Amino acid sequence: MTLSRTSMLRSMPLRLAGGLVLLFSVISLVSLAASYVYTQRSFEMTMRADLTQDMAGFRAAPSAAALAVLVEAEARSTDPERVVLSYFAPNGRHYGNAVVARDADGYRIVSDLPGQPEITGRYLALTSSLRGGQLTVARSRAQIDALRGVFLNILGLSLLPTILIALSGGLILARRGARHVAVVGGTLDRLTSGDLGARVGDARGWSDDLARIGAKVDQMARSQEDTVASLRQVSADIAHDLKTPIQRVAVHLDELSQSADLPAADRVLVDKALAELDGIVSVFHSLLQLAQIESGSPRARFAPVDLAAVCRTLCDVYEPSAAECGQTLTCVLPEHPVRPVHGDRNLLGQVLANLIENALRHTPPGSSITVALSQTETDVELSVRDTGPGIPESEREQVLRRLYRLDRSRSTPGNGLGLSLVAGIAQVHDAALTLEDANPGLRVRLRFPG
Repeated sequence: MTLSRTSMLRSMPLRLAGGLVLLFSVISLVSLAASYVYTQRSFEMTMRADLTQDMAGFRAAPSAAALAVLVEAEARSTDPERVVLSYFAPNGRHYGNAVVARDADGYRIVSDLPGQPEITGRYLALTSSLRGGQLTVARSRAQIDALRGVFLNILGLSLLPTILIALSGGLILARRGARHVAVVGGTLDRLTSGDLGARVGDARGWSDDLARIGAKVDQMARSQEDTVASLRQVSADIAHDLKTPIQRVAVHLDELSQSADLPAADRVLVDKALAELDGIVSVFHSLLQLAQIESGSPRARFAPVDLAAVCRTLCDVYEPSAAECGQTLTCVLPEHPVRPVHGDRNLLGQVLANLIENALRHTPPGSSITVALSQTETDVELSVRDTGPGIPESEREQVLRRLYRLDRSRSTPGNGLGLSLVAGIAQVHDAALTLEDANPGLRVRLRFPG
C-alpha cells in the first residue's frame, strides 16, 4: 500500500509543520516590523538631536563673518553626501558644500564643488535664520534607508532556513507516519479480504498514537480470528459427527431397498430418501473440505502444477456430458508452454471441475462453455466463460458465500457450495477471483501469481 503525493501533502505531520511555520513566520514578521519601526524612529531622533547640536555650535559664532568662516571651514572637511552645510550671508553670498534649492518639484541639493553634479538621496534638514542670513544643516538618511535592506536580510537569513528545516522535518515525519499508516491500512485490507492471520506486528519506533492503533487492530484481528475459528470448528464438528449417522441411515435404507418383499410404492420412497441422503452427505463433505481449505493445511502439499494439463484432462472428462446436454465445451490453450503454478493439483482440478459443472448446470441447451488459460509477465490466468443467463452484478459477491443460491437456481440440483469452494481454494492459493459479465453469460477469472 502506497501513499500518493496528494495524500502526503494532506498528512497531519506536514500540516502541523506548515501551521507551525506559518505561525512562526507571522510572529517573526511582526517582531521584525516592530523592531524596524522602533530602530528607524530611534535613528531619526538621534539625527534630529545631532542637527540641533550642530545648529547650536554655529549659533556660537559672534557675527555673520565669523559664521561664514566657520561654515566654510566645516564644509571643506565634510562630504556633502553625508552632511550638507549651506549658509547664505546677509550680502547674498553663499558658503558651504552644497546649495539647497527649491523648484516646482520640491527641494533638491546641488553640490557647490566645481564639476560635481546634483546630489541625490533623502536628507533630514534643519534651517534657521542666523546673523542676518539663513543657515541650513542637513544630514543624509542613507543609514536609516539602509535599515530596510538590513532587516530584509535578517528576515531572509532567519526565516527561510527555519521554514526549510521545519518543512523538511514535517516531510520526514509525514513519510515516516505514512509508512506506519500504510502498514495498518494493508493489515486492514488483508483482514477485509479474509486473511484473518494478518497482523500489524512490531510497532517499536512508532509514535504512541499509531502504536496504540496498531495494537488495537491486532487485538481485533485476534478476536475475530478466534471467533471465526470457533465457528468453523463447530460447523466442522457438526458435519463430522452427523456424517457417520447419516451414512448409517443410508446403509440401512439401501438394505431395505434390497428387500424382496418391499412394495413398489415403498421402494420408490426409499430410493427418494437415498437420493436426498446422498445430497446431505455431499453437503457435509463439502463443508468439511471447505473448513480444511480455510485452515490453510493444504499449503503443506503445494508443488508446481501444470494448469494446461489440468485443463486438457477435465475438458476431456466433461466434454461428453456437455454434448449429451446439447452444450459445447471448448478448451483454449496458448501455443507456448505456460509456467507452472505453485499449488495443490487436486484442489486446482476441483476448482475447474466446479466451474465447469456450474456452467453446465445453469446454462440452457445450445450454450457454449469455454475454458481458457493464458499468462502475462506476472500472472497466470484461468477463466471459464459461458453464454448462459449469467449472474446479476448485485449478487456476484453473494454467490461466493456458503449455501447461497440464486432464486432461479433453486429448482436445479446443487447445494450452493460449489463457488464457495472455488473461493476458498483461490484464497489458499493467493489467487484473485473475479466474476464478470461476458455479454452474454458469465466469465469467472482466476489470476495466480506467476
